Amino acid sequence: MKKLLLGIIFVILSLQYIYADDNIPDMVVRDSVVLGEIIVTGSRSAVNLNNLPMSISVIGNKEIENRFEQSLLPVITEQVPSLFITSRGIMGYSVSTGAAGGMTIRGIGGSPTAQVLMLIDGHPQYMGLMGHPLADSYQTLMADRVEVVRGPASVLYGSNAMGGVINIITKKQQQDGINTGVKTMYGSYNTLSTEVNNAVRSGKFNSFVSLGYNHSDNQRKNMDFEQYSGYAKVGYDFTPNWKSFVDLDLTNFKASNPGTVAVPMIDNDADITRGVTSISMENNFERTSGALKLFYNFGKHEINDGYAENGGSPLNNRFRSKDRMMGITLYQTYSLFEGNRTTAGIDYQHFGGHAWNIFMDNSPDVDIARKSENEVAGYLNFQQNILSKFVVNAGIRFDHHSKTGNEWIPQLGLSYFASDNTVLKGIVSKGYRNPTIREMYMFTPQNPDLEAESLMNYEISVSQNLLNHSLTTDLGFYYIKGDNSIQSQMVDGKPKYMNTGEIENYGIEFSSHYRINSYWSLNANYSWLHMEHKVVASPEHKLYAGVNYTKDKWMIGTGIQFIDNLYSSVKTNTTEEKKETFTLWNVRAAYKPTKMIEIFARGENLLAQKYEINAGYPMPKATVFGGVNLKF
Repeated sequence: MKKLLLGIIFVILSLQYIYADDNIPDMVVRDSVVLGEIIVTGSRSAVNLNNLPMSISVIGNKEIENRFEQSLLPVITEQVPSLFITSRGIMGYSVSTGAAGGMTIRGIGGSPTAQVLMLIDGHPQYMGLMGHPLADSYQTLMADRVEVVRGPASVLYGSNAMGGVINIITKKQQQDGINTGVKTMYGSYNTLSTEVNNAVRSGKFNSFVSLGYNHSDNQRKNMDFEQYSGYAKVGYDFTPNWKSFVDLDLTNFKASNPGTVAVPMIDNDADITRGVTSISMENNFERTSGALKLFYNFGKHEINDGYAENGGSPLNNRFRSKDRMMGITLYQTYSLFEGNRTTAGIDYQHFGGHAWNIFMDNSPDVDIARKSENEVAGYLNFQQNILSKFVVNAGIRFDHHSKTGNEWIPQLGLSYFASDNTVLKGIVSKGYRNPTIREMYMFTPQNPDLEAESLMNYEISVSQNLLNHSLTTDLGFYYIKGDNSIQSQMVDGKPKYMNTGEIENYGIEFSSHYRINSYWSLNANYSWLHMEHKVVASPEHKLYAGVNYTKDKWMIGTGIQFIDNLYSSVKTNTTEEKKETFTLWNVRAAYKPTKMIEIFARGENLLAQKYEINAGYPMPKATVFGGVNLKF
């Protein structure tokens, strides 16, 4: 394995030197095609969206800013078909029992979420012990745009990307100057959100710093949420071809879980600190581009599981954990010949931590787990333009996990340019996920002999530009099959994780954006999901339709989201099946009396729908918020 990795590194660096010639003609395939936009998530390096066979949604900076949210997740839930993220209140997703923030794409996500991979600038984000992301870590204060791959992205991103990836691309000052912003918002249930940010660019140097504070009492007793967040990014452009940056993201939040309505809780509190830091060196030439990235995630968790309000008594123990996840990513994309893009890369990750219980009666601490694992992989992705009509995309990844062993992950796709305004796509891809340390070594269902999960994904889609590119539409069909998902089963009278779960999902996805004129725009998306084996947090029907009006000093936007047959619980030996159907109406408005001042307001669930996403946790009815943005 070490010889293989050394060989891949040598080839990558050697070819990088050979092709680092900025006088060689541009390698971009079909520049004349206006359809689509340049993205990075589906290929590591920047590429036209239409040259990629997978389904990808892009949420831009304006869409994020005009939503006036402190969390990114409600924004992308509206804008991305087949993606659903659970919630339990106005603000705060929390962790452990009763937590929200569960993510599914096409019914794939897991509980907790370990089958959808969160990325920040392409760096994987998850807890080293538990193997899943923390939803409260992803704030709008850091995000310039978000790219979501709907479907497996395991060839490029490895384990956890079997359902898809959500890549947050962070902000960066593009032009020389200094910009400072202050945003404050207040609203229902004593909800307060404040943010201060500063962006600087001077020649080759650029920086972005943001600090945020969020608080909400939420709609139920014992449901308080408080969060401090900070993000800092410093970059330096050595030459037009070589750039680097270092960043740090820190968040601390305190969240209380009130329990279900039937069984309310007291003192079920969590104090969580999460951090992410990375260093990146990027190169970009005419016929080659790539990066070397080093990243480190860390966290500290203090949890009191509390006790039932009616007849319960305080617990003697408290849960504590510290975790880490560090890694290296090296990749390079080359144009080996005309119309070609070939990406070669390696990934290495080391993850783990320590979990234990402390006791209020001063008894000795008891270890729950003190484990770490390693994962190393090499991959090759090949993209070739044929006759200016076809783009073939083929990839292969070899992954080695220190516990579960080896895995091969293939992918094959084709894009056909029927015209300059119509693209047909098809892809067959494998998704996989290695078991987490929690599943193998922690808590009652643990099983150290678990194997990796995997599934096969088949999809076809068509994208079109109409009305002189003012109307874009995407329509896709997919089928997913897997039979070795990790599920808790009763073995010899005790629960135990086993590779016995089955997945068989298929569905339809549609999205459209229509720019009527310089003032009015419409956007809509719809997804239908059929699951042979039901899971929570995956609605059968999900529809969003919105309209935006912008003129002079005014911006007004409104949207309707319809959710049908959402499973908040599925039938088991101990629980009954429960489904929800609801319609949410949201409105946003802003007025700019001057260039420096923006006054905004938003209302959510204005139809006052009564519904639950997490079973036993009723969502708030109509809520309103207002605030001001200052920009200098």
